[in-house]
Amino acid sequence: MGISCDSSFSQKAWAESIGGISFPLLADFWPHGETAKKYGVLRDGGFPERALFIIDKQGVVRYIDVHELREQPDEEVLFEELRKLH
Repeated sequence: MGISCDSSFSQKAWAESIGGISFPLLADFWPHGETAKKYGVLRDGGFPERALFIIDKQGVVRYIDVHELREQPDEEVLFEELRKLH
């Protein structure tokens, strides 16, 4: 699953922009940013870092990628990391 502090509308637009996804997207909205805070990526002011965590079915974090807010993560790197789990 994917989790972000973005609205469900933003999440839908992102998923469509990459051709769709095969997993659910959840909003870390209330309490705002609680999940981001637990993973250490909630910035002062309530905004999360642009961070990607890949966690396997056993709950083990397999990949972490944190970027500047204006920097886009490399989607191909993300997809390659996801393929490693299958």
